[in-house]
Amino acid sequence: MKLKFGIIVLCLFLVGCSNSKPTISPLTVTPEKRAFTDDLGRTVSVPTEIKRIVSLAPSATEMVYAVGAGDRLVGVTTFCNYPEQALEVAKVGDTMTPNMETIVALKPDVVLVSTASQIENFTKTLEQNGIAVYVMNPTHTADVLKSIKSIGDILGTVASANRVADELERRQAAIRSALGGMPESGPMQFDDGRIRLFVQISREPLFTIGKGSFLSQVVAAAGGISVTADVPTAYPKISKETALSLRPNAIILSDSEDNREPNEVFANSPAVKNGRVLRVNADILSRPGPRLIDAMEQIARFLHPDKFR
Repeated sequence: MKLKFGIIVLCLFLVGCSNSKPTISPLTVTPEKRAFTDDLGRTVSVPTEIKRIVSLAPSATEMVYAVGAGDRLVGVTTFCNYPEQALEVAKVGDTMTPNMETIVALKPDVVLVSTASQIENFTKTLEQNGIAVYVMNPTHTADVLKSIKSIGDILGTVASANRVADELERRQAAIRSALGGMPESGPMQFDDGRIRLFVQISREPLFTIGKGSFLSQVVAAAGGISVTADVPTAYPKISKETALSLRPNAIILSDSEDNREPNEVFANSPAVKNGRVLRVNADILSRPGPRLIDAMEQIARFLHPDKFR
């Protein structure tokens, strides 16, 4: 099943999530257990050797496969569709309402969770059954790299995780080099080279990204600046009147069946008139995982094709 970005955005919009930063070094080491601090600042004790993993987020599932531990996944959500092997893993429900009985029956050593909102509902049940719950909540591409290294540390695949993180950082550095030091933060300057763009998460209702979204940083790293970057919330719903006044020079669409064209309010915008509209796979936009750099590369090449020839 294809993960619709709008579903995840609306869930996060309603329940919110923490912005705590990860600590990836183990706090204590014993022959049987190791303790780590997750992105909520919780101390999580996990077995030294983890053989069975349940992932409750597509981004976490992709990280587990990326660090070379995919064969230890015994349960994933119905949204976990990448890589292809994930389709064969037992399903434990969707991201926000997983089946607790199924998870407990799978006897995982650790359950990986992507947001604080998930953990409040079922942590007690899992921990009462001796199952560790580790929360990841990356809000920046740097946090994604830290999460990958953290997963590698927890699962005992440190070398593989470091290789993945280093390669992703190399690709980010290549983008920065191609863009020639273009600013990644601060207000728009007349000659700074950035492209004003609108990220359309859903066409109806019209959702976009704000200051709290990791995508605002991805856009900035790709040589753009979101016209809604100063909106305080992560995924704001905006009115047609507000959208009409934005006049973006480019539009990024989170590609899904009901979001393949810009909202009609942008019909006379410079972006639509000049044909500067890019569809990006909704999965790689919505998941703060290893493929987020794919999205960054696509956006950078779209905004600045002359710099990537």
